[in-house]
Amino acid sequence: MTDATHSVQDGARTAPARKPPSPNAVLDAVFDNLPAILAIVGCILLWQLVIWAFSVPTFMAPGPVDVLFAFKENAGLLWKNVLPTLMEAALGFVFGNLVAILLAVWFVYSRTAEKAFYPIAVIVKSIPIIALAPILVLLFGNGVAPKIIIAGLICFFPTLVNMVQGLKSASPAMLDLMRVLSASNAEIFWKVRLPASLPFLFAALKIAATSSVMGAIVAEWIGSSFGLGALIIEATYNFRSPLLYATVVIAAALAVVLFFAVSIIEKKVIRWKPVAPD
Repeated sequence: MTDATHSVQDGARTAPARKPPSPNAVLDAVFDNLPAILAIVGCILLWQLVIWAFSVPTFMAPGPVDVLFAFKENAGLLWKNVLPTLMEAALGFVFGNLVAILLAVWFVYSRTAEKAFYPIAVIVKSIPIIALAPILVLLFGNGVAPKIIIAGLICFFPTLVNMVQGLKSASPAMLDLMRVLSASNAEIFWKVRLPASLPFLFAALKIAATSSVMGAIVAEWIGSSFGLGALIIEATYNFRSPLLYATVVIAAALAVVLFFAVSIIEKKVIRWKPVAPD
C-alpha cells in the first residue's frame, strides 16, 4: 500500500527538483525587482519634491526627510510599540488560520457541518471589525486577548474559503484510485487532498499575513495604551505628523515582512507545480 500511495502522490507532481541557488542570487533578486525598486524610489523623490515645491507645513504632510528624522528621534518609542503589535498579529495569524483549517477539513468530510456552520462564518465576516472591536473589549477587557481575537477573525474567513476549495480540488481520478487501493480516509487526506490544497492555502495565508497586522492595529485603536495602533492615535491627536508617518511606514513594513516570510515558507513546502491541462 505504501509504494502505491507514494506513486500516486508522485503523479501529482513534476519530477524535477529545484535548482540550487546561484552564488549571485542576491544580485539576481535585485535585478528581478529593479522596476519595483525604481518605482518606490521615484515615488519617494516625487513626494519630497511636492513638499518642497508647495511649502506644505510639516504638521499637515511631512516629507520623507522629516519622516527619516522621526525614525531617528523616536527609534526607542517605535521599537517599544512594534513588539506588542507583532505579537498580537502573529498570535492572531496562528490561531485564526488554525481554526479555519480545522473547520475546512470538517466541512469537506461533513456536508451537514458545512451547511450548518458555513453561513455563520459568512455572517461573522459581514460584521465590520471596527464595530466588533468594542464588543470584544467589553467581553474580554482591555488587554491582549481582544487584539488577538480581532487579528484572528480577519485571517479566518479567507483561509476557510480557500482551504475548503483547495481540499475539494483534489483530482477525482486520484481519489478513485486511492479508494481502489483501499486507502483509508487519513491516507487520502495526507496523500491527495492536502497536497492539492496547499497552493490555495498559501494564497490565503499571504493575504492573512498582511491582514493580521491591520487587525491588530484596528484593535489597538479601541482602548489601548501600547502598540502601533495606539501610537498612531497619540501622534494624530498631538499633531506629530512625522511620527505618525513613521509609525504607518513601520506598520506597512511589518506586514510586508510577514508576507515575504509566508512566501519563503511556501517555496520550501510546495516543491512541485500542478500539471497544466492539455
